[in-house]
Amino acid sequence: MEPLLKVSGVVKVFPGVRALDGVDLEVDAGEVHCLLGQNGAGKSTLIKVLSGAHRADGGEVRWKGGRVAFPTPIAALRAGLATIYQELDLVDGLSVAENIFLGHEPATLGFSRRGEMNASAATLLARLGHSDIRPTQEVGSLSAAGKQVVSMARALSHDAQLIIMDEPSAVLDSGEVDNLFRVIRQFTADGVAVIYISHRLDEIRVIGDRVTVLKDGRTVAVGLPARSTPTAEVVRLMTGRNVEYSFPRPAASRSADAAEILRVEGLTRRGEFADVSFSVHSGEIVGLAGLVGSGRSEIVETVYGARKADRGRVVVDGKPLRSGSVRAAIRAGLGLAPEERKSQGLLLFEPVYRNVSVSSLGRFARAGFILRGSELAAAAHMLEQLDVRPSDPRRVVRTLSGGNQQKVVLARWLLRDCRLLILDEPTRGVDVGARSEIYRLVRSLADSGVGVLMVSSEIPEVLGLSDRVLVVREGRVVHEGAAAEIDEPKVLDLVMEGAVA
Repeated sequence: MEPLLKVSGVVKVFPGVRALDGVDLEVDAGEVHCLLGQNGAGKSTLIKVLSGAHRADGGEVRWKGGRVAFPTPIAALRAGLATIYQELDLVDGLSVAENIFLGHEPATLGFSRRGEMNASAATLLARLGHSDIRPTQEVGSLSAAGKQVVSMARALSHDAQLIIMDEPSAVLDSGEVDNLFRVIRQFTADGVAVIYISHRLDEIRVIGDRVTVLKDGRTVAVGLPARSTPTAEVVRLMTGRNVEYSFPRPAASRSADAAEILRVEGLTRRGEFADVSFSVHSGEIVGLAGLVGSGRSEIVETVYGARKADRGRVVVDGKPLRSGSVRAAIRAGLGLAPEERKSQGLLLFEPVYRNVSVSSLGRFARAGFILRGSELAAAAHMLEQLDVRPSDPRRVVRTLSGGNQQKVVLARWLLRDCRLLILDEPTRGVDVGARSEIYRLVRSLADSGVGVLMVSSEIPEVLGLSDRVLVVREGRVVHEGAAAEIDEPKVLDLVMEGAVA
């Protein structure tokens, strides 16, 4: 039987880069086919070829038995192939229904039939098990999970027969992931195929049927059974080596009298979190665990000055920090690697060196001019220290993989010699090999005396990397203690029940 989608020897070349060098992929109707590979392996380029955003330079794509080369994403969508990207392409100011039918609104004589559109949107949302989402409400008011449901409904509005999902669980908590999997199983029961892309290998076993692995633009494994292929084998195929999953331990025990870098006292922001107090010492990694929406990111953003507190204070090296002032935080030695590095942490169309130096430009300025040579040399030194690949400081940062983009953000704060580094979801969208490198980097920073405050949705990551853990539920700290004295089931119990330990 002919596969729904068959990719044979696809090649895509950009100036100086062979992004795809002979990719093969077969997807059957009604299956969840997982596409794995490190950042830079070619997954994103392949998605864009399939969805009509790029045109292949070689090879063949067959869709429902016929050879195709979709000229535009709209053409792919009309043919029944929909893509839901990690960074959802929704319009926050429009309603749910308007987003679902954007570009193909039911209309008469140029006027939208709004009632029909809202009714059709309600039917699609009910099919996905989300009658709680109103067609008339603004998309911008929805949670990340809600927006993802709207994107799925939009795919269904085009009668999609294949839906590509790029890191769909990256911003979801465990309950929302369970609901995502329920929806995916409903798709496949109706005969819709799903290409599922994720760096979370545990998810692959739960939701996947088969696995295809890419490495360096080539297919290195096709159609592996998702549930029975050993994780070590998948990792070896992705990286070309065995990756050690253990978290790095401190080089030496932290001194009991290590200097206190940060103290947070009764920090409160109405509607988001209340009475939050904790400290971070030199050489210590403090992790914040909790569900998405529990207030973790809001807490660290308020510490950094990106949000203004209603009550409480932040003290750095014994001096109170001006609330709501990022400039004051940076001057005090704080640095932030935000959750959304592409939209909040990087100048995507600027070169790597400018992204590294942007928070330290004063040191390269003379008489109002930037000493470009010194700026380049300093950035190149940081790239070498962090093993950023490729190490060309003139390269545009958006062309780097997710893991290397994260290293660029860290390089910015290392160049500034920050005292406290705040990491919000430091390994989101980062492959298994780059994760290990980032873990080692964060631990080495702590070993050098930097304080680290980290937020992560992955409980094993919080417990494995942190020295001390705060568990946050509904805007309140419900537990604080040494990471070694709490396990994953206890953290899950705390975030779900909120029982103070």
